[in-house]
Amino acid sequence: MMNFRLRTMTSEDIPVAMELKDAAGWNQTAADWDRFINASPNGCFVMEYRGHVVGTSATITYDGRCSWIGMLVVDEQYRGQGLGTALLERSIQFLDSQKIRTIKLDATPQGKPLYEKLGFISEYGIERWALSRNAKGKGAENVPVSIEDVLRIDRTVFGANRNGLLISLAQEAPHLTLVDQQEGDVTGYSFGRLGSIADHMGPWVARDEDAAERLLNSFLLRSSRELIFIDCLRLNPWAVALVKARGFEFSRPLTRMFRGTNGDAGQVELLCASVGPEFG
Repeated sequence: MMNFRLRTMTSEDIPVAMELKDAAGWNQTAADWDRFINASPNGCFVMEYRGHVVGTSATITYDGRCSWIGMLVVDEQYRGQGLGTALLERSIQFLDSQKIRTIKLDATPQGKPLYEKLGFISEYGIERWALSRNAKGKGAENVPVSIEDVLRIDRTVFGANRNGLLISLAQEAPHLTLVDQQEGDVTGYSFGRLGSIADHMGPWVARDEDAAERLLNSFLLRSSRELIFIDCLRLNPWAVALVKARGFEFSRPLTRMFRGTNGDAGQVELLCASVGPEFG
């Protein structure tokens, strides 16, 4: 590790962090990095080689109980030297120092063995599905939506308060913020992110298949992008079938994993799709 330095990330590192994630083909934006740094100013890290950033990792904590580790990426020419492991261990060390009882992440098949060595346990499978389409003429005007009831419900569904993240998503993409109601009751909701290469639908939550279908159809109408990503939970009875029926194609598998206790798992049966592997 000579000539390498691991330090806390700042907003000044975002441009080079964007270069790293672009090289990896990821969908995150500078706004996503801002979300991490604003939520966890001491819990995001970079690895430097002779003063140049060659790797990143980030953490975000919800409700002081549950945290996510994401954005773990190392410049391709510096891989195989333990930099990713060092960044991951530093993130875990930081969260342990904060006495976070549950640490989660979404693992690729390549990363899963490393996470298992560090004490992470598989919880359930997630699949990324992608839709490539001709979006000419699509899109919708912004229709303001009240999300107060959604924020209250989501605490139970997710298992922790992530209002800050959801409010941020709604402010950035109000046209992709959807609430399904039947007879005055919220039966489902979804949010969207304006990624660098695709719109990303998630979280996508529904009480039943009809609500899930209405939300998906609305999202597809409101998005004006030609590429859309959705990270569907394999255990959900409707999500994968609904996206397949609309022309989505399987992209890659992920495994949601946790370290520590998992006493606040939420109502996973209502979750059709996650926010994404970086935010949970």
